[in-house]
Amino acid sequence: MSDLAFSTLLYEERDGVAFVTLNRPERHNAFDLTMADEIHSLWKTLRHRDAVRCVVVTGSGDKAFCTGIDRDVQVPQPSSPFMVDDPGVALGPKTADLWKPVIAAVNGMACGGAFYLLGECEFVIAADHATFFDPHVSYGMVLAYEAVHLAQRMPHGELARLALLGTAERMTARRAHEIGFVSEVVPDNEALADAAAWAAATIASSEPGAVEGTVRALWAAREMAKGQALGLAPHLVQLGNISAERQAELFRGRAKGDGWRAR
Repeated sequence: MSDLAFSTLLYEERDGVAFVTLNRPERHNAFDLTMADEIHSLWKTLRHRDAVRCVVVTGSGDKAFCTGIDRDVQVPQPSSPFMVDDPGVALGPKTADLWKPVIAAVNGMACGGAFYLLGECEFVIAADHATFFDPHVSYGMVLAYEAVHLAQRMPHGELARLALLGTAERMTARRAHEIGFVSEVVPDNEALADAAAWAAATIASSEPGAVEGTVRALWAAREMAKGQALGLAPHLVQLGNISAERQAELFRGRAKGDGWRAR
C-alpha cells in the first residue's frame, strides 16, 4: 500500500521495498514526457521516504521492460546546437541523487532510452526471454548518452556490436549474463518477481546507512580515479558505519553462517 499515485507508473511498498512498474504496456512501456517527469519526481520523493530502503523497477506485461522514448513524443529543442533537452536523462535514479539501491527486473525487450534507467541501477535481473538492443543507428541517429552508460557495464566489443548492428540483432538475457551486464537470469516473469523481491528484501533488512554508504562507494569506484575514490572512502565509512556495539550484536546474531544461498 502507498499514498503515492501516478498516471504512468504503478507503485507499491512492502516491508521496506518500493516496487515501481513502468505502466504503458500498450506502447511497450516506452516513456513519454509524463512518465519521465513522474519517475524523476518519484526518485526525488524516495530520498525523503525513510521507510523505503531498496527499490525494484520493472515493466508492465511480459513483452517489454522499456523500449525507450515513445516515437510520437515531440520534444521542443533550443535553437542552439550546443544545448539539448533530453527527457531520458530524468529516468536515472543517480541523476536524481537517490543513493538507495535500485534493482532492475527486466521482463522483456529493453532498448534505446531504457539504458538511461538500467545504466543507473545497482544490478539487473532478467527473465530468460528478455532481450537487449539499440535502434539508434538503424534510424539514422547517434547512440551517445546510452553508450556512455553501457560502457561502464559491458566490454567495448559487446557494446560496439549492440550499438552498430541496431535493430538487426538482439542480445539475449543469457548472453547479457555471460558478459556481466545481467547478474542473474530466471526462467519467467514469475521467477523474476520472486528473485528481485528476495534480493531487495535482503538488502532492505540491512542497516540503511551501511547500504547507502556502500552504494556511494561502488559508484565512486566506477566514476572516479582510484586515488579520488580511496580519498572518499574514509568519509563514507565514518558516515555510514553503525556503532561497534551494534556491529557486535549483528555479528553474534549471524555468526552461525547459515541462511545463505549460492548463485
